[in-house]
Amino acid sequence: MPTTRVSHPLFARFYTWFSQVLDRHGMTGQREALVAGLSGRVIEVGAGNGLNFAHYPPSVTGVLAVEPEPRLRAVARHAARGAGARIEVVGGLADRLPAADGEFDAAVVSFVLCSLPDPAAGLREIRRVLAPGGRLRFLEHVRAGLTGWARVQDLLDATVWPSLTGGCHTGRDSVAAIEAAGFTVGPLERFVFPGRVRSPISFCVRGEARP
Repeated sequence: MPTTRVSHPLFARFYTWFSQVLDRHGMTGQREALVAGLSGRVIEVGAGNGLNFAHYPPSVTGVLAVEPEPRLRAVARHAARGAGARIEVVGGLADRLPAADGEFDAAVVSFVLCSLPDPAAGLREIRRVLAPGGRLRFLEHVRAGLTGWARVQDLLDATVWPSLTGGCHTGRDSVAAIEAAGFTVGPLERFVFPGRVRSPISFCVRGEARP
C-alpha cells in the first residue's frame, strides 16, 4: 500500500464541520443520487469524512474507501462502522490506488477532483481499477458558467484558496478532465448549491461516465 504524506489538520477539521452543514442544507439528496443503483465492488477515491457511506444501496457488496488525510480517514472509519454496506477505509493516493487492475465495478468521487495535484493521473488510475463495463460516478464543484464568477474563481485559485483548503481549486472544469481521460460522460445534472446564496464553490455537477 502506498505511503501517504498528505496532512491538512486545520482544513480537515473545517471540512468535517462544513460538509455536515452542506448536508443539512440539502446535499444529502445529491449524495443519495450519486450512489443510487450501484452494485458489486466499489472504490471511493477521496472518501473524506465518509458522508457518502450511509447512502450505499444493499446491492453494493463492498466498498474500498481511499482517503490520504489521516484525520479525515479516522472520521471516515467511524462513519464506516455505522454504514449498511461493508466498507474498508484505507490510506492511499489517487494517482497510486491500492487496487488491482479491473478490480471494481464502479468508482465514486465527490468533491475530490478539485483538489488532486494531478487530476489526469488520478483519473487514469480510476480507469485502471475499473472492470470492463464499469462506471465512474462523480459529484463535484466546477467552473462557473457565469463570466463574473469564473473570474473570481481564477483569482482565488491563483492566490490564497488552494493553500487554505487542502489544494482545492474552485474553477476546475472536471467534466472536461474526465472526458480527456478517455471516459464517455453520460447525462449530467448541473446545479447551484445552495440555490439562493452563491459562492465560488456553488457551481456543481453530478453525473456518470464510462471508460
